[in-house]
Amino acid sequence: MTAALTVTYLGGPTALLELAGVRLLTDPTFDPPGEYPIGARKLVKTGSPGLDAEEVGLVDAVLLSHDQHPDNLDHGGRAWLARQPLALSTAAARERLGGPVRALAPWETTEVARPDGGTLTVTAVPAQHGPDGSEPLTGPVLGFVLSGEGLPTVYVSGDNASLDVVRSIAGRFPSVDVAVLFAGAAQTPVVPGAHLTLSSEDAAAAAELLGAGTVVPVHFEQWAHFTEGRDTLAPAFDKRGLGDRLRLLPPGGRTVIEP
Repeated sequence: MTAALTVTYLGGPTALLELAGVRLLTDPTFDPPGEYPIGARKLVKTGSPGLDAEEVGLVDAVLLSHDQHPDNLDHGGRAWLARQPLALSTAAARERLGGPVRALAPWETTEVARPDGGTLTVTAVPAQHGPDGSEPLTGPVLGFVLSGEGLPTVYVSGDNASLDVVRSIAGRFPSVDVAVLFAGAAQTPVVPGAHLTLSSEDAAAAAELLGAGTVVPVHFEQWAHFTEGRDTLAPAFDKRGLGDRLRLLPPGGRTVIEP
C-alpha cells in the first residue's frame, strides 16, 4: 500500500508536502509584496503567501534548494527557518545560515523518521540554475527526491533549468510518481536572455522524461522576473498529451495525490 501525498501550494517556490505523517516545506517565502535590492538590481515580489508562517508552524524538515536568492528564501522565510528542527540544503547555505541547516551533496541521502516507525529517505539531486556555465553567477542549487517503503517517489526540482539534469535524475530514479517542478522561465540581467528555471514547455518535457504520473508546478508566479506562468503551463502540458497529469493550484490550494 502506497501512502497518499498532500501538497499545499503557498505561492512562489513554497509548498507544504505531507507524506506518511512527515511534514516538509520547500523554499520558505512568507513576506508580503515588496522589493529586494541585490547589488545594482532588484527582485520584486508581487503576491502574498496563501498561508502565513504561523499557520504552517513546525515541520519535520525544510527542503531549501538554495539560500542566496530572496525569491527562494525571503526575510520571513529566514526567520521561520531558524525555528525549524532541520533544513536540508547546500554546503554554502550551511556556511551562511548555520542553525538547523544540514549540508547535502548531490546524490547524498539522509533519513527522516516517520510516525509509523519507518523512514523517509531524502536524496539531494543536482540542479542547474540557468544555462551551462551559469553556476558561478547564480550559485549552487539542489533538488530533492523523496522515497521510502510504501511511499510514492517524489521529485522536487528546485531552481533547475536543465533537461539534461532531469535526464540524469530519471536515470537514477526510473519510477517518479510525483514531480514538483519549479517553472516560470525566470529571467534576470545576471544571465541575459536565458531562462534560470524551467519554461512551461520544458516543464512538460521534464514530466515526460521522468514519467511522472502527477505534476505540481510551483515558482511560476508572485515574482516579477517570471516570463511565463499559469496561462502557459496548461497549454504546454496539453500539447504533449499530459494535461491530465497537471495539478495547477491557486495560492493556498491543496491537493491529495492518491496511490
